[in-house]
Amino acid sequence: MTAPGLGARKRVYSTVTVTEGSAGFTVALDGRPIRSPGGRPLALPTRSLAEAIAAEWDAQADTIDPRGMPATGFAATVADRVTPQRDHVVDEIAGYGGSDLLCFLTEDPPELIARQEAAWRPWREWAERTLGLTLVLGAGIMPVRQPEGTLAAFRAAVAAEDAWTLAPLHDLTSITGSLILGLAVLRGRLGAETAFEVSRVDEEFQAERWGRDAEAEDFSIARHREMVEAATFVALLKS
Repeated sequence: MTAPGLGARKRVYSTVTVTEGSAGFTVALDGRPIRSPGGRPLALPTRSLAEAIAAEWDAQADTIDPRGMPATGFAATVADRVTPQRDHVVDEIAGYGGSDLLCFLTEDPPELIARQEAAWRPWREWAERTLGLTLVLGAGIMPVRQPEGTLAAFRAAVAAEDAWTLAPLHDLTSITGSLILGLAVLRGRLGAETAFEVSRVDEEFQAERWGRDAEAEDFSIARHREMVEAATFVALLKS
């Protein structure tokens, strides 16, 4: 979930500073507070996040490269996308609960089924205990309908988050295909790298059997980086 408008442009500032005010922390370039691409002010909730964003701006060379500014990107997303359309974002994230990766086992081969269950069962059980829900499992490509109470519990868990945590939760969930894993990372029960590995049981099994594809590997590396960036943003919100 990236904010629009963070394109490359020339660096025209010299100093980057962090100040604290009644609304939160502000990052300023030559004394002028930064804004989102949509023109909204960025009042940051923690000093750690503000300092991380300031470091991103300070590290830019002659041309600003938004690819090296993940914390800035998440903050802009909060301002321009999550806050103005919170209910839509909550529904989008909660929707993953109805088709959570961890609830869809393969039909064959037995070795892959065993790997899936070893990696996924503990986190399904964690979700059932923590969120007070019951999960229905499917096999193969057949659709599964989760109980209404389960869908409601998933949505309540997502809706309880504020705009700052919804932005990384969106990425943690969409990258893994699992709201359960996204919530586990968000709540500090699972590391981002482990969650990514858990979500890729099928891909790793196929790679072992048929060999690795360079393009698929590059895509996986990029998604892994995005996963770590989202988890890092969560950590900055809590420190």
